[in-house]
Amino acid sequence: MSFSPSTFDNILIMGKSGAGKQSRVDVFESDFGLKPFSTGHIFRSFMKIVNESAFDGDINHFYNTKLQSFISDAEIKNVLGSEIDDSIIDDFILGLKAEFYIKNGYYVPDELTNKIFGSSFAQHNYKGLILDGYPRTMDQAEFLLNLANGNGTKLNAIILVENEDEIIIKRTIGRRICPKCGSVFHIEYKAPKNGKFCTKCGTEVITRSDDTKEKLQTRLKEFEDKTMPAINYLAGRGIPLLRVNGDLPVFTIEIVKRDLYKGMKKLHLI
Repeated sequence: MSFSPSTFDNILIMGKSGAGKQSRVDVFESDFGLKPFSTGHIFRSFMKIVNESAFDGDINHFYNTKLQSFISDAEIKNVLGSEIDDSIIDDFILGLKAEFYIKNGYYVPDELTNKIFGSSFAQHNYKGLILDGYPRTMDQAEFLLNLANGNGTKLNAIILVENEDEIIIKRTIGRRICPKCGSVFHIEYKAPKNGKFCTKCGTEVITRSDDTKEKLQTRLKEFEDKTMPAINYLAGRGIPLLRVNGDLPVFTIEIVKRDLYKGMKKLHLI
């Protein structure tokens, strides 16, 4: 079954970390021509601007520890002077802030996440994307809906991948990530080449530093407390919500696709 790339503007793939979202992302990418678009990839793209620039100073100098916030963008620009080209300065500052929070192990505030998401979303003309893991909070959900409505684009559906916490923990511990291109693998369900190399670019895959049982349990609780209310909010605003089983009895891409299509037909999405 083939579809036009214009079948959907944007699809949201939601679910707990490790629930089985990636296989659904793969279907929308291969069958509908949509592009994966996750906050992790976005943060890395903005941080790359910082890392590839001529800047070699200390990011911490821009953060006011007493106020627990960054100095103003105007002050940052003043400190940088002509060190950073004007054409990238705004994105550079966003990347600088993201790198500060992530490298120090802090939660990236909604305000910054939304700014970075909005800037990157605009670069894609607000359509043709699979939003993977965004929004995560009510504030982000409200921002996304206003952004879509204000720019003439649609959020066609929320695909909520559901799974049991025990299964998620077992599955996630076996997950491997390509540090170069971002491809996701699993030692049992989608093995990398020879057990350790990315099948797309050949880079040796790694285990994410936060894929531990303790950190997973924290993320699972955070999803229930913060992300489910955001999903319910969007569904309450008329975005179709499709719940799919992340733990199918037999797991192949064809079975995943068949199960997904069945649910989409029931909601008259296809």
